[in-house]
Amino acid sequence: MNKTAGRKRSLPEAYLRAAEVAQAENAPLYEQVARALGESPEAMQVLEPAAQRGPSAVLAALHDRALAGRAPELARAYAEGDAPAAGRAAVQTLLGSIEEVIATAGRRPVLTKENGRCAVLYPAVAEAALRVGAGAIALIDVGRAAGLNLNLDRVGLSYSSGRRLGDPSSPVQMSAQVVGERPIPSQPLPEVVSRTVVAPDPLDLTDADQARWLRAGVWPDHQEQMAVLNAELDLAVRSPVRRLAGVINERLPEALAEVPADVLPVVTTTWALSHLSLEARLRFLHCLDEAATHRPVAWVSVEGVGVAPAVPTMGDRRASGHSTIGLSVFEHASTVALAVGRSWSQGRTLAWLV
Repeated sequence: MNKTAGRKRSLPEAYLRAAEVAQAENAPLYEQVARALGESPEAMQVLEPAAQRGPSAVLAALHDRALAGRAPELARAYAEGDAPAAGRAAVQTLLGSIEEVIATAGRRPVLTKENGRCAVLYPAVAEAALRVGAGAIALIDVGRAAGLNLNLDRVGLSYSSGRRLGDPSSPVQMSAQVVGERPIPSQPLPEVVSRTVVAPDPLDLTDADQARWLRAGVWPDHQEQMAVLNAELDLAVRSPVRRLAGVINERLPEALAEVPADVLPVVTTTWALSHLSLEARLRFLHCLDEAATHRPVAWVSVEGVGVAPAVPTMGDRRASGHSTIGLSVFEHASTVALAVGRSWSQGRTLAWLV
């Protein structure tokens, strides 16, 4: 029986639990850092007043200092893959810069797995444009602070079925496993004329501190993911996007209204709506419907089963281990909402259904 069942974990237990999660994810560096912090009375003492920050935020803040060159011993341990040294250096870094670490940990939410979603989005966005007959689209990414989904036409995509989409010469290359019998659609995206991110606190990726915080959310063990993220960041800073900060349902109508009449707005959400209440999700749907009074609007969603309003669940159960790829078109006071696929592992595996 879980000894912590029915009660809140103590601070050391929270860090030791984080170490167990990292171990299960084959991340020995982060495992050892979390364990070293949890087993250090001195570290727990200085962290106690800011216990609400949580292990993930503190570990990201320590990683941020290593990336910024402010924790050279920790950075060296990460680079060399030396887990015991990383644990020792993390404790020393924390004790020597507790105020800075806590300030960084509380500045923004930890952003993990913000990138690598283009392979699952591209065919659905292309399908939306095809169904509407759009010659140009405006991408509006909702709920993801980094807005990296907005570059989906600028990356190269390869699928295990042999299909290749996007830009084969791009410095950013992604791949995805395809399961099931239906092939991934082959049509390319039409011209993307504008890119907007709508989020409570979107990142300015041209700002070194904000871009580094995004990188700090990647565990130091996951070097391949970090390499892809770095390439995506290099691509993103060359193509700045419009950022609308604030309550999503208050800023989304503004983003939609800015799209020229002859351009199809395509709103994308990837594992973002689960952070909203059901009422807010229904209001989100209403925003899309209102914007489609005089022009079509498309919405491509990759969300947990049953999370995206109006998108069919195909009889799948909630928390079933996969997500639903939805395609909704709003036009002339009518809505056509389809489930066009299923996705696993944050878009690294997908099945096309239509």
